[in-house]
Formats: sequence, structure tokens, C-alpha cells
Amino acid sequence: MTTQNPAESSVEDPIVANVRASLVAAGLGDTVVVVPDSVATAATAAAVLGCDVGAIANSLIFECDGAPLLILASGAAKVDVKMVARQHGLAKITRADPEFVLQHAGQPVGGVAPLGHPAPLKTFLDTDLAQYPVLWAGAGSHQAMLSLSYQQLLDLTAATETAVR
Repeated sequence: MTTQNPAESSVEDPIVANVRASLVAAGLGDTVVVVPDSVATAATAAAVLGCDVGAIANSLIFECDGAPLLILASGAAKVDVKMVARQHGLAKITRADPEFVLQHAGQPVGGVAPLGHPAPLKTFLDTDLAQYPVLWAGAGSHQAMLSLSYQQLLDLTAATETAVR
């Protein structure tokens, strides 16, 4: 895996810089890596990072009653939104469009991080991710990823643990 040190680049993406700062502010180390190719899907991220696709924590933004809902799901999972809604007594959960995601996450679809949003988001964390000692999640762009443990992700996001499939 070839990564880019931010000190070597002339200008770092401000969204990625915000994710880095958010990690540090939360008391975690800066684990962001920037890669030369797109890692916008779980499969491409896993291939580039050399990990199991299940260890990719996809940050998926949904819409529920007009509000954003972040589901951190294993890259190996297809989220059953009807089941999640039933389990948590929520109204219909629908996939958000790219503009809604950018508005509420401040990050583009395919690069959404679990943190660094303009305001805290109601978050669910896929319990399937607990089996992996190291998780990888988007870091604000299609070429940036961050690593952390399941417990760190849970603590960082104040998520509710749930099955998503």
C-alpha cells in the first residue's frame, strides 16, 4: 500500500484535515492514510488496504423523518433498513441523496467518515464489526481512510450497537 504523508503534499483536502483534527481532539492518534487510488467502495478499500472487506466500516447516511441517520456497517453487510427501523421504533429509513449527505455530514458520498460532521449525528454501529481487531473507515474523501478499533469507534460516535442484517 502506498500512502501519502500530508506534509509531502502541497495542500491537504480541508475535509480530510478536519477528520484528522477530529481524531486528535477525541484523544485518538492520527491514523488517516491517503492513497493514490479511489477507495470509495468497501471492496476497493479492502483491496488497497489488504484487509477483509468485512473490516471496512462503511459510513452510510440515511434519512429518517427528515433527519440524518448514520449507520456504520460492515463492508460485507447489506443494511436491512426495515429491520433496523423495527428494532429501534423508527419511521421509514431511506437512502439519502448526495446533497443531503453533504449537507449533514459535510463530506461526499463514498468518503464519509464516522466523525468530523458539522453536528453530531444519530448513529448505529453494526455489531458484526466487533469481530475485527482493526477497522478501516472513510476519512472524508475518496482517497482517505482511517483505522481504529471497534471500541474506539463505539466511544467516538456514541453509537447504539445493533444488528443491521
